[in-house]
Amino acid sequence: MQEDKAIWPPVEPIATGLKGHCPRCGEGRLFSGFLTVGKECSTCRLDYSFADAGDGPAVFVILIIGFIVVGLALWMEVNFNPPLWLHFMLWIPLTLVLSLVALRLIKGVLIALQYRNKAAEGRLDRGQ
Repeated sequence: MQEDKAIWPPVEPIATGLKGHCPRCGEGRLFSGFLTVGKECSTCRLDYSFADAGDGPAVFVILIIGFIVVGLALWMEVNFNPPLWLHFMLWIPLTLVLSLVALRLIKGVLIALQYRNKAAEGRLDRGQ
């Protein structure tokens, strides 16, 4: 890992993750699909096999987007009392769109932070 620092200057993990770029060089693409992590960086050839965000991104999305959507739906219900069909027409598409966008962003950030903090090394040392 020391040679990475000599060749590749450290990049800001939050900005890099939000952009979906490589956590080492900050230039190559992290994702090969919408949520699929690629095999390696096209620029620096970093192997992405360490990248395992697990259920972390989904948990953050549920908590953040759930808080926003439920809060807005309750506010709308109390202030305007719209029919149920209007709630469905508003909140289901909004929840889907916000969740998909947030899932990609949060997954990129968690993988970049995982690389920056060398979280995968501990897993590999234990033989997992």
